[in-house]
Amino acid sequence: MSIHAFKMQLKPGVIDEYRRRHDEIWPELSSLLTDSGIHDYSIFLDEQTLSLFAVLRLADHNRRDALPDHPVMRRWWDYMAPLMEVEADNRPVETALPMIFHHD
Repeated sequence: MSIHAFKMQLKPGVIDEYRRRHDEIWPELSSLLTDSGIHDYSIFLDEQTLSLFAVLRLADHNRRDALPDHPVMRRWWDYMAPLMEVEADNRPVETALPMIFHHD
């Protein structure tokens, strides 16, 4: 199992809607993430900068790289695109965050 962290960026005025959509996450998306080897996934918000910080655990033999091709993932990205900075294909702009400290 490995830890993966990254940041994303919300657009102004959408915090409540972003939270609502995640509170109502689609069951098929939740299953897809779990089946792809993603566990213990959390997203944190810096309200001053609207930066989102995500941390997740990846199973050793995860299929995270296949998610961009899955129809459920594509639909979720399209659904979330109006709320955040995205790539041309509506994938959220992700900036990897390297780990510099960990305490068990």
